[in-house]
Order: sequence, then C-alpha cells, then structure tokens
Amino acid sequence: QVQLMESGGGLVQAGESLTLSCAASGSISSINAMGWNRQVPGKQRAFVAVITNAGTINYADSVRGRFTVSRDNAKNMVYLQMNSLKPEDTGVYYCTIFGAPPSFGQGTQVTVSS
Repeated sequence: QVQLMESGGGLVQAGESLTLSCAASGSISSINAMGWNRQVPGKQRAFVAVITNAGTINYADSVRGRFTVSRDNAKNMVYLQMNSLKPEDTGVYYCTIFGAPPSFGQGTQVTVSS
C-alpha cells in the first residue's frame, strides 16, 4: 500500500502563501483521485481539493480561487499551492488518496496568524 508523507507546513501571516508537498512511497500513476483534506481541533476532517488522473479538479468552496492542487505522477508527488491564506485556513493538512476507504498521510500543520 502506498504511504503518503506531507511537508511544507508552517506559520505564516494572513495574506501570505505556502506550498504543501506530498511524497508517495510508490507509484501514483494508477491512483485516480488524490488531493488534500484538513482538520481543525474539535472538527472532523474536511475536504479541501482533489485531482484525478484525467485532470479533473475540484475544490472546497472556501478555498476555490486561492488554492491550486497539482500532481506529478512521474515523481509520485502531489502539491497544494495556497495563496492569500486566511486564519480560518489553519489546521492539519492531510494528503489523501480518495479511495474506499480513503487513506491519509500523517499530516502537516498550517497556522495562519491574523
């Protein structure tokens, strides 16, 4: 089973940008839907973005226009470019294989200060 490892989280101020990276332990070329979820304390993990092998992309309404998801199957990598960050974007971001069941990495913390 492919393992996922996120990196790139950190502490930024509102309006700044971050790029998250997800390295897969094996080939992702046969994995259709990959992307990101996030979780804040006291709440369930929530959808952020998904990208399929066909290039179909979808975003949560709260991040559409500010975040960009991408993947590089040759490098077994998935990315999340986050611009114009807001304090409400704070949370632990999980790289996700949208399967049945879904699988996640260990997460990376993103903190946006106002």
